[in-house]
Amino acid sequence: MSTSVILLCLVVLGAVAFLAASSRATALAGGKSSALHSRPGYYGAYAAIWTILPALIVLCAWLAISPSIIESSVRGAFPDDVKAQPAAQQNLNYGMVSAIARGLPLLTPEEISGAASDPAGLQAKLAVKGVPLAGQPQPYMIDAAQKLNAESGSSRLVMTALVLVLAVAGAFYALREVAPRFRARNRVERVMLWGLLLASSIAILTTIGIVLSMLTEAAHFFAAVPAADFFFGTVWDPRFAGAGSSSFGQFGLIPLLLGTLYIGFVAMLVAVPVGLFAAIYMAEYAAQRVRSIAKPLLEVLAGIPTIVYGFFALVTVGPFLRDLSSQVSGLLSGNYTNFIQAQSVLTAGIVMGIMLIPYVSSLSDDIITAVPRALRDGSLGLGATRSETIKKVVLPAALPGIVGALLMTASRAIGETMIVVLAAGVAARIQLNPFEPMTTVTVKIVNQLTGDLEFTSPQTLVAFALGITLFFITLCLNIYALYIVRKYREQYE
Repeated sequence: MSTSVILLCLVVLGAVAFLAASSRATALAGGKSSALHSRPGYYGAYAAIWTILPALIVLCAWLAISPSIIESSVRGAFPDDVKAQPAAQQNLNYGMVSAIARGLPLLTPEEISGAASDPAGLQAKLAVKGVPLAGQPQPYMIDAAQKLNAESGSSRLVMTALVLVLAVAGAFYALREVAPRFRARNRVERVMLWGLLLASSIAILTTIGIVLSMLTEAAHFFAAVPAADFFFGTVWDPRFAGAGSSSFGQFGLIPLLLGTLYIGFVAMLVAVPVGLFAAIYMAEYAAQRVRSIAKPLLEVLAGIPTIVYGFFALVTVGPFLRDLSSQVSGLLSGNYTNFIQAQSVLTAGIVMGIMLIPYVSSLSDDIITAVPRALRDGSLGLGATRSETIKKVVLPAALPGIVGALLMTASRAIGETMIVVLAAGVAARIQLNPFEPMTTVTVKIVNQLTGDLEFTSPQTLVAFALGITLFFITLCLNIYALYIVRKYREQYE
């Protein structure tokens, strides 16, 4: 029985247990809900939880553990000369065994019986069935594949029986617990509390896992490249110095970090004023009909894929700025040479700023709208104009939320990749001219993880060092935002 069918059976059993427990509680109370400690739905939910949750935990644990046990058993049956091979070769052999195991059910018994004497023919037969093999199978692989299928089938059969028996037993146990004074609501709410704690723990543990994974790989990188050369280097050239040389390329972070901050700064210069003014207009000045039309249209920008923005920058904005600069140069000096490159910091910043406008405007609009109406009425009643009310009352009250919105926008700008690739290029260099191309940390992360380099080489591991650097920058932004929020909140209160 497949996992999806088992899950469907659990859902059905849970629904049956829910209805049975609800009906039993109502019957024991003589049809009077007031005689029950909890509402009938809580008794049903209690029975459904006992039916589904323990069985689901066992199912997940079995699916997580049994493959490794079966793999260990199959590998243990390999011949001694195969066990003596390197780990990489053994992994390749087991991969072929797994492929053969997937293909054996597609063959007839006659084809399977002749496979041991004709391994090459088995490879051709499996290829016809859509199961390609990396090489010619060996006789022991066929035996191992049959062992793998047999143990997998037995494991799934035992798992199915155990899960269903556990679900039925849980349902009967819950039904026996049903009584008029049984505190079903307290039990259900306790389970929900543990579920909420588990969800929160998953989010926290995921963050910790991401950080630890990046730190582990970054430590391998810093074992080969000095940290000072990475954090304070001014040249980004992650290539081997030469054939047969033990020296690596140069991994200077400064050009990438400068490009990231520069392009993000230009993008924020475009997005923050436009988005914030749009939010103020829609929240304080626009009629309800205008707001209902303008806000969804503005939020459409957030749904456009970033690669489309990149094409827009590459085809429209970049050439426009380049041609405009050549016309301005011609009018001023008579020399029609463009001083703005088609791929430049300005191009990427403008297009990225357009992409970020809905983030600023939509979040700021919701935050400004949430300011109590009594604050506005009090200010207007004291004689302040609408603009003075917005500047002196509404914006200070909404400032903590607006800072959070700007923080999210800044994080979005720092993490953008495709727009920078197409609009600013991949040149890693130090310069302050916004009319020239630069690149960012995220672009180089993609570049270093693309290609045929070894995953253990410094050229690839540097991506994790760049990733942990971005994480640290975002953390600093969060800490600074919390400081600003607390400062202005104390001042406002």
